[in-house]
Amino acid sequence: MKLQREVQIINRLGLHARACAKLVKTAGQFESDIVLEQGEAHADAKSIMGLMMLAATQGTRLQLITDGTDAEEASNQVQQLIADRFGEDE
Repeated sequence: MKLQREVQIINRLGLHARACAKLVKTAGQFESDIVLEQGEAHADAKSIMGLMMLAATQGTRLQLITDGTDAEEASNQVQQLIADRFGEDE
């Protein structure tokens, strides 16, 4: 199953190292491929360096694409992590 959703980075610091590490940890729990796209740029959500190369700041809109047997759960978990501001106060 392949799903695509738009997500918005809402935490003040954007996709910085700690946020990327949390995203990689969450994505790593799933068999599905998880990709974040911003225009022509895309990153495997299981790769901290790839995510950091997106340089997504607060307010950036990304396409979250999940593909695999647990794609729906993976998409929901990643979306929730982003909505929760990666567990940050701001």
